[in-house]
Amino acid sequence: MCSDDAAGVLVAPARDEDYEWCARVMASSEPWITLGRGLEECRARCRHPDYLLLVACHGGRPAGFCLVHPRGLAGSPYIASIAVDAAQRGQGIGTILLAHAEQRFPATRYIFLCVSSFNVRARRLYERLGYAAMGELQDYVIDGAAEILMGKRLART
Repeated sequence: MCSDDAAGVLVAPARDEDYEWCARVMASSEPWITLGRGLEECRARCRHPDYLLLVACHGGRPAGFCLVHPRGLAGSPYIASIAVDAAQRGQGIGTILLAHAEQRFPATRYIFLCVSSFNVRARRLYERLGYAAMGELQDYVIDGAAEILMGKRLART
């Protein structure tokens, strides 16, 4: 299904057999459980034709994914979802996925994502990787939680 590079992780656009795996990982993980996103919605999101689905493989198997809309926020790339399989977390897969997404858009000034206010671990990762909070959308997906818009400057031009 997957092949790895010399470092043990390969990130590439999803193949047909990857979409169901990505949807299942999304539907069975936070923050999507708390946000009420079921399997059917996750399947639709992963297969949306406007999005690029990148899959990280480690050990010959899918380990995580990143779903990116190339012009999702004011014409800039928007990372709509990122997830790592529970058994693969803590090994840098999320960091590799984010770096790969950023590298796909070398001429863009900013890349954006949202993180749920209750997803503290993810927010710490994004901040460590240079993302900064730019706004807060209270009660945006569910009551009692905010979506925090974060951005990272990529190009200086």
